Order: sequence, then C-alpha cells, then structure tokens
Amino acid sequence: MKNRRMPVRRAALFGAAATALMAATLAPQPASASPTRAPNPVSAAEAAHLASALSAKLKGAAAGSYYDAQTRRLVVNVLDNGSANTVRGAGAEPKLVHNSQARLDADRKALSTRAAIPGTAWVEDPRVNQLVVTADRTVSDENLVKLTEIARSLGDGVTVRRTAAEFRPLIAGGDAIWGSSARCSLGFNVLKGGQPYFLTAGHCGNAVTSWSDVQGGEQIATTAAATFPAHDYALVQYTANVPHPSAVDLYGAGTRPITAAADAITGEAVQRSGSTTGVHSGHVTGLNATVNYSEGSVDGMIQTDVCAEPGDSGGPLFDGATALGLTSGGSGDCFMGGQTFFQPVPQALQAYGAQIGG
Repeated sequence: MKNRRMPVRRAALFGAAATALMAATLAPQPASASPTRAPNPVSAAEAAHLASALSAKLKGAAAGSYYDAQTRRLVVNVLDNGSANTVRGAGAEPKLVHNSQARLDADRKALSTRAAIPGTAWVEDPRVNQLVVTADRTVSDENLVKLTEIARSLGDGVTVRRTAAEFRPLIAGGDAIWGSSARCSLGFNVLKGGQPYFLTAGHCGNAVTSWSDVQGGEQIATTAAATFPAHDYALVQYTANVPHPSAVDLYGAGTRPITAAADAITGEAVQRSGSTTGVHSGHVTGLNATVNYSEGSVDGMIQTDVCAEPGDSGGPLFDGATALGLTSGGSGDCFMGGQTFFQPVPQALQAYGAQIGG
C-alpha cells in the first residue's frame, strides 16, 4: 500500500508560538535510588516491553517509567527500596518518587470531571512524577484561576502551565489527501479483510467522505469509519487501483518501510511526516494525554515536542519501521516549535480490526 507522495506546501500560520511557561504549583524532586550496577542499554522498543513487564510485576509499587535516549536506559519510578531492587535486577534504573500511580490516576479522573475546559490539556510526565496541565491562549483569566484552584486542591501531583499558543486539530486547505472542503495527510496503509485501506485522523474523516490525491482530482478512496472526539482515528477504503505500499514518505529522502505497529514510550526519539511541513523529529514527552479541543475532549494521546501545522493532521508518527501514532493536533508551528498530540496506532488498528500491511 502506498503512503502517496505529495509536494510540501506551507499553510498559513495559525496561532502564536509558545512562550515561557508559568508553573502554578511545584513539587520537590525526590532523589534517585542508587543502583548497585549499571542498568542495561536497551532500544526504545525493548524499553517499552520491559516497562510493561515491570509495571505488571510491581503493580501499585510503580508510578510510571520513561526511556533515557541518551543513555539508552529505562528509568522506572518506584515507591520503596524493595521495588527499586526488583527494577535493578531486571536491568533498568529505579527512581524513588513520592506520588503513587493510584494518586496520579485519581488526579486525572478529578481533572476530567472538574477541569475539562476547551483549550486545556494534561499528561502524566514520569520524569517529574506529576500530571502537567497546560492552558492555551483561549482559556480566559477566569477559567485559568479556576484551573489553578483545582490543581492546588489536588496537591503536589498536579502542576499548571500556560502557553501563548492554541490547541487545535491540524486540518486545513492545501494539498495531500483532498476532500471538497479540507485536506489532511495520509497516515499508514493497512489491510482489513485482505482489502486495502489507510488510517488518518478522525476529525479528517468526519469532515471528508470522498478523497483524492490531488486537489479537484478523481476519487481514490472513501471514508469507511471515523471517530472524533473521544478518540481521533478514521479508516478510509481505497476505491481506485493506485499503488499503496506500507511505507512513509520522507519528502526528498525516499520512503521508510513500515512493518509493525507498537505503543510509544516516554523519551522515545520519533519522526513525523506530513503534507504541510514534511518530516520533523523530536521525542515523546508523555503518554495517555487528554486534550480538550473546542470540538470536545480526546483521551489516550501521545504527547510530543515534534512540531506540526494545519494540513499535517492524520500523518504518521513513527520510529524506524514501527508505526506509533496519527497526527491529531497541537500548538505552535515549525518555525518557533510546538507541541503535538498523536492518536496511538495500535488502538486504531484494534478498533477497526485492521493490520499494518501493503
């Protein structure tokens, strides 16, 4: 299946670049446990598997983990020395923290109930053992005060930051995969029941039913299903005999074959491809993020420091040959930098009964 190659066009800039962030609450940083031996260097994929195994083994004694890309080590947050020894024995690096996973989960639930204000987002950041809440420029002063008061009432497990940018789905007019009223970017080509489809963002699928690969061109695919908000994925079925290998367009640097899909891990080095801005790189900065767009809330997102702009929606987030996410939305731009959220691909594949393939 083919991730069709389109020329990169610059869309008009939307929103202002992010400015300095203001912390509303701060938590002291606990000291790291001292390992008796150096942790094993691992790949991001190996770290994700190890993190999952340790989380299941430690249960409530663990409070998140992240991948240190520089040292190639998995860091696991723990609440006691016994759990730290278990982590060391598995070849990872333990870090003693204050906030338990149960507490962070309870804080997340409280935020969803009390603070689902359009223009806000929150994500658990295991590097600081907190839920980090961000309010964009559309959040009124009154709502910012409300948000800050809610965060303070929850204690040191939640911190609030302000950005001068605006969270928005990254849909726009332009080139790439085209509908009559919008354009987006193709995510990953997949198979369902042996038939060719591709994944893109759900807000794109809601906006467009018939797709072409050039503006005003003949139909090549139709939207089969779309979910947005709550999640942000869509399944589009090819209706024309066009090439569609399982690959990502690297815009001037060939293509990247995609052979599998997996969950991301905080700290993982990633790339994103999109029809507006081409290929950009960065890192995963958080998982299970909640974004409150004006259209509604989306949960379970991958948060990154990779930039994106309108028209990049639906495009692929990947690490080597592994599919990770679909571009949903974010803030900032690719001149000044920004923050972008992605719908995890494994969740979309499961929802539609599809698989990576060409």
